[in-house]
Amino acid sequence: MATARKPALHKPVARPKARGAVPGRNLRLAGVGSEAVERATGKGWDEWLKVLDRAGAKSMPHKEIALLLSRKCGVPDWWSQMVTVGYEQARGLRDVYQHADGFAANATRTYEVSVDNLFVAWNDPKARARWLPRAPLELRRAVSGKSLRMTWKTGDSRVLVNFLAKGSGRSQVQVEHGKLPSAAAVTRQKAFWSEALGRLKAVLEEE
Repeated sequence: MATARKPALHKPVARPKARGAVPGRNLRLAGVGSEAVERATGKGWDEWLKVLDRAGAKSMPHKEIALLLSRKCGVPDWWSQMVTVGYEQARGLRDVYQHADGFAANATRTYEVSVDNLFVAWNDPKARARWLPRAPLELRRAVSGKSLRMTWKTGDSRVLVNFLAKGSGRSQVQVEHGKLPSAAAVTRQKAFWSEALGRLKAVLEEE
């Protein structure tokens, strides 16, 4: 008597993850990473996208989103603008390099020096001239070891520089060159700052 065969068991086939999917903590919008946004506002990009979606921000004008973040969510004024721009970029409401006041080019570099030494290389005019000669920059405000605000006098754009300690003897600089007139200007300034930060690396390694 023939033995009845058991039906074959088919294991479910795992579906590959969608290409291009980005984990929330790796999101970078408006030139700012999710961890930096979370440190400043208490939420990362993935959380803010959900909050603003629930609030119907996709149909709101820029000013209304920024006021919602500032007044109802307690986000500081500057960061409310940044989060608004990041949301608009993520939802296709704004060009990837376009901010509320124009276009912006961003550059980031990590160095094997302390954050204090990195700050001096930017803040001290003589030190800065070694790697950034003849740049039309005028210092507006400096917060020691943390940030610089500068005006790029040709065209009256602005440069924001943030400094982050990344452990003992290691630090990072984040540059945002904003109020640029076009996407073409973004391309030029991204190349400019990439080369400049490379020269700074060479100078710091000499010391």
